[in-house]
Amino acid sequence: MGVEPENTLRSFVHAERAGMDAIELDLHLSKDGALVVMHDTDVDRTTDGTGAIAELTLAELRELDAGEGERIPLFEEVLDVVRSPVQAEIKDAAAARALAEVMRRRSLTERVEVSSFHDAAVAEIADLVPGVRTVLIASRWDDDVVDRARAVGAATLALGMRRLTLEVVERAHAEGLGVIGWLVNTEERLRLARAFGLQGATTDLPEIRRAAGRFTG
Repeated sequence: MGVEPENTLRSFVHAERAGMDAIELDLHLSKDGALVVMHDTDVDRTTDGTGAIAELTLAELRELDAGEGERIPLFEEVLDVVRSPVQAEIKDAAAARALAEVMRRRSLTERVEVSSFHDAAVAEIADLVPGVRTVLIASRWDDDVVDRARAVGAATLALGMRRLTLEVVERAHAEGLGVIGWLVNTEERLRLARAFGLQGATTDLPEIRRAAGRFTG
């Protein structure tokens, strides 16, 4: 989040109040198996602590300052605080099973869309949660990216705007796949996303919605 401490409850509330169509967040597992929300594999950049998330217990993670007094939230805490649709990105492939358990228990297939850079994680969550909407993410890709998305059952591709071309978008659309662009933090990128006919875009700046159609924040 470009205006609040990232991946904190405060940032998600800000995005929701700004009118974003969905909230994007990132998931890891703590050492003791808690499904926590954070972008990086370690806590060094965004908290006052150090170490890998996978090597810290939930209690240890809760003691850290994630920015301006905010703490690292649990996935279910976010669901309880905001009412918006959620795109949950599996950063740690091991988190797929924990996410699937929460989704089944809380009947979240309509509200939560699941994304990942990991092909195997996308395929696994689709197998564990029938009917879930999935997104395969890529920043660098080869000519087979559309085939990869189809192979794991993804309905959508989320592709980096720096490399995205109209040819790739048209190929994906021809195969019935939606395309989301990331990141769209400038009006120039916004115009390009519209020109490509994208189904959505991810932004760090909720206020860009004033110049946008439908976006994910």
